[in-house]
Amino acid sequence: MVPLELLPHLRRVRDHIDRHYREPLDLDELARVAAVSKYHLVRCFEATYDETPIRYLTRRRIERAQDLLRHANLTVTEICMMVGFASLGSFSARFTQLVGESPTAYRDRWATRGAPHVPGCYLFMRGSMDLRGTAGGGPAADGATDGPAP
Repeated sequence: MVPLELLPHLRRVRDHIDRHYREPLDLDELARVAAVSKYHLVRCFEATYDETPIRYLTRRRIERAQDLLRHANLTVTEICMMVGFASLGSFSARFTQLVGESPTAYRDRWATRGAPHVPGCYLFMRGSMDLRGTAGGGPAADGATDGPAP
């Protein structure tokens, strides 16, 4: 059983991963965020969320990659780097392991469904993605509108 006073620290770790998944994260850094040892973090995080912090990080990266593969006109290598993987080989292997098909096959399957591809440069210009690949920051976020105020 995880002590109740530790739950806010575990949520802080999960939130930290959600915000910084593109960056190189390790257990030492995540343990500092939780203010516990890395061994205690792994035990408690897994007991609470049914997966280790590193597995959660990997899953979040792959989920973001799936979104980009469905909707952005970026190469698999660009997406791999945008979501925090340092190696295309490790990205492809983990993607295939978790999703059941390669990143390219996943994109091709979605392309046959007619999902619109949005050019990567448009995503960057419109603010749907900043240079690190995060969502948000679009015109509504900075108060800009496409037309006159109603």
